[in-house]
Amino acid sequence: MEGIVCGIAGLCRLDGHPLGPEAAPLTRAMTDALVRRGPDGQGLWEKGPVCLGHRRLSIIDISGGGQPMRDTDGGLCVTFNGEIYNYLELKKILAAQGARFISNSDTEIILEAYRYWGMGCLERFNGMFAFALWDENRHRLFCGRDRFGKKPFFYSTQNGIFAFASELTALKRLKYFSFSVDPKAVMRYLAYEYVPTPQTIYREAASLPPAHYLVLEKGQIHIQRYWDMPSPDEGDARGEEELCEELRCLLSRAVRRRMISDVPLGVFLSGGIDSSIVTGLMARHSAVPVKTFSIAFREAAYDESRYARAAARAYGTDHHERVLSAEDCADILPLVARSMDTPMADASAAPTWLLSAATREKVTVALGGDGADELWAGYEHYIAFRAAEWFNSLPTLIQRVLSRIPRLLPASASYINPRLAAETFLNGALTPAALRVQSLLTAFSPEMQRELLTPGYAETTFLEPETLFEPTRQHYEHWLPATASPLARAFHVYVRQFMLDDILVKVDRCSMLHSLEVRAPFLDTETAEFVARLPLHHKLRGFRRKYLLKKAFAGLLPPEILRRNKRGFQIPVAAWLRGRLRPLMEDLLAEGALRAQGIFNPRAVRTLMDAHISGKADLRKPLWTLLVLQLWLRANAGQQS
Repeated sequence: MEGIVCGIAGLCRLDGHPLGPEAAPLTRAMTDALVRRGPDGQGLWEKGPVCLGHRRLSIIDISGGGQPMRDTDGGLCVTFNGEIYNYLELKKILAAQGARFISNSDTEIILEAYRYWGMGCLERFNGMFAFALWDENRHRLFCGRDRFGKKPFFYSTQNGIFAFASELTALKRLKYFSFSVDPKAVMRYLAYEYVPTPQTIYREAASLPPAHYLVLEKGQIHIQRYWDMPSPDEGDARGEEELCEELRCLLSRAVRRRMISDVPLGVFLSGGIDSSIVTGLMARHSAVPVKTFSIAFREAAYDESRYARAAARAYGTDHHERVLSAEDCADILPLVARSMDTPMADASAAPTWLLSAATREKVTVALGGDGADELWAGYEHYIAFRAAEWFNSLPTLIQRVLSRIPRLLPASASYINPRLAAETFLNGALTPAALRVQSLLTAFSPEMQRELLTPGYAETTFLEPETLFEPTRQHYEHWLPATASPLARAFHVYVRQFMLDDILVKVDRCSMLHSLEVRAPFLDTETAEFVARLPLHHKLRGFRRKYLLKKAFAGLLPPEILRRNKRGFQIPVAAWLRGRLRPLMEDLLAEGALRAQGIFNPRAVRTLMDAHISGKADLRKPLWTLLVLQLWLRANAGQQS
């Protein structure tokens, strides 16, 4: 197996005429911007209206498998980023139909699968991928992205040219293309803490949604979905033991598939349920101790290292722990925010960046637990969603009484802030079910945005709630049968929106900045489809999260990990904004800088800052969201918007 996790880029003329002499230098400029995604080599292929580029991070078959790759007849060429984990099964099927292979490469599987099954080949791939394939006979560019969006694919069409790349940063290397920050994307960023797919921070660029393909043919671009998550089968009457056995088999196979590598391999081990399961299964499949990696914090309130060490002892791993102070993360936060090719206000990007850096010192590939929280109801917000339905069933008088509780609770800058948690829950409970998930996550409500913006900017840019949160509403209402419960729809929102544009983007960017590949067994197609079909009570039993997952792996997990509550990969942002990061905040959000920029009302921003610094309110989320945006604008777009 070739194993190419890397960066891809390319150009294609819409009118079908040959590209000019600058096509190759421009494509190479894009791939040069992706060097961290592929430091081991590069390739370029040009013919007629198309030019494909590639940067390579070698994982398997290190000496072979150069890209872009052509098929045996020379009529197809592909540039591919990712892994097709079931390539051996597909190879047997294709060989039986007469396909000829000249390598042991999963890239070649894409070429032959397309030859025999056309664009339907995507439905057969189990992996993480983004690719662009040129079909010379049909003069067709065929681009695809994996089911959950593990691998990125951005594109832009300008001056009669279609351009694509693994990062927006690469597209910006095109000197005949222009890119300007989209004010409406800024509004969505303030609400979501990221820009939801398919929109990007730039007016002129878009992101291909996961589980979709894009075809450019006869000058026209067509985008089509090729897969959907199955809906929960509430009529499934199979017993828990039968389901547990199937889950154990599926996840074990998913882990084993992701352990194929000709370079050193390890696992992110936080000491939580998900990473511990992955580590335990890896240990069962490995003849040598598994290399595990974790971050330890000197501040006890944010430190999970004792659980990671407990799992490492239980599975006999070769454990590597990087001990950090909160100051280490604080120092790196501005660099991480500036390094992302899109603004994203998830503060856990900093420890993820540091963990990736420490892991890359020892290995090139790491497995992780991404996807489990979204698919298995791991977040407290799932409980809040269910509790909100109970709250709304109460008489109005009782609701009013309960609504006074937050002001009676203590405020805190630590990991747990009772007042902030209660306020967030009530805000979500009083929000229509279609928008409840996002209301529990949002940094700025539409009301806060209106107060925050300058009058001139708000007049031309402000989005009313129904428009601002339209991406969430579409995910909530999409595909599920009319009888589906609000909670079932909430799962879809978490997977299709929050996981895609927050969790997976964070892990992809932070790991790729260190040339580290991260694989996610929980997002294996067969495993994820099994989970999606389960009746909801197997995932959230009362207020018990990950019910069947914990039951299935109770014999694998150390008792202290099985019993522990979930803790996110968090850092003390609230305290830092009152201390260590306050000078940076005061600089970036200074009155003069904001007036020159023209987006935010300096007085409104100052009010937020004063309330937080004084301890009257915990405004870590909106202030950090503003801070990241200013850092990103300075690094990537000057002061223009």
